Amino acid sequence: MALPKRFYKDATVAPIEGGYTVHLDDKPVRTPLGLALLLPVFPLAEAVVSEWQAQDKTINPASMPLCGFANTAIDRVGKERSVVMANLLHYAETDLLCYRAEEPADLVARQNEQWQPVLDWAAWALDVHLEVTSGVLPLTPSPKALQAISDSLNKLDDMTLTAVASIAAATGSFILALAVSENHIGADQAFEMSLLDESFQKERWGEDAEAAARNQHLKDDMNAAVLFLSLLRQ
Repeated sequence: MALPKRFYKDATVAPIEGGYTVHLDDKPVRTPLGLALLLPVFPLAEAVVSEWQAQDKTINPASMPLCGFANTAIDRVGKERSVVMANLLHYAETDLLCYRAEEPADLVARQNEQWQPVLDWAAWALDVHLEVTSGVLPLTPSPKALQAISDSLNKLDDMTLTAVASIAAATGSFILALAVSENHIGADQAFEMSLLDESFQKERWGEDAEAAARNQHLKDDMNAAVLFLSLLRQ
């Protein structure tokens, strides 16, 4: 599908009730569902304006991840919050950090050393106690753990929840997403933890070009989500 042509000269921040929006010349930007693009804080609005202003002869939504997150938060999460929370609960039920290798011993040790402290933090800071297993048999979190997870998610506004969901998708771990959101660990550290098994195999057998390209795409998505979070909190 051909990209739409750029039809405006300037993108600017404009105040509206509840925050800010983006004007293209004198017209406000709308979400794909036609809702107001309400951005709660000026730094985020300014960054979204920069994305619009950076478009050249055509408008490429893929090059505007911050605007994309805001659109998703308004159009989808705002209307289907329970669905998004259910998806995140599914990540918690299959969390990467809970499934450890049975061998070799050095991989097992590396997983325990890097992953267990984050699970311990979740238990201490969020009262989310998740069990750990070796192998592939699925674990079922306790009702108490699931309730603690739901409580943590309910505290997040729609835009923060959107970013957390994106980080969970990039890492395969709800716990890593919350740890990044709560500033317990940094984005780079979390992403490296999510690739621990792949990194171990790469050390032994070398890097797979297709996997490297996929992982770079995931890392770009995660970095955009983390930037979105940081702008929300300024």
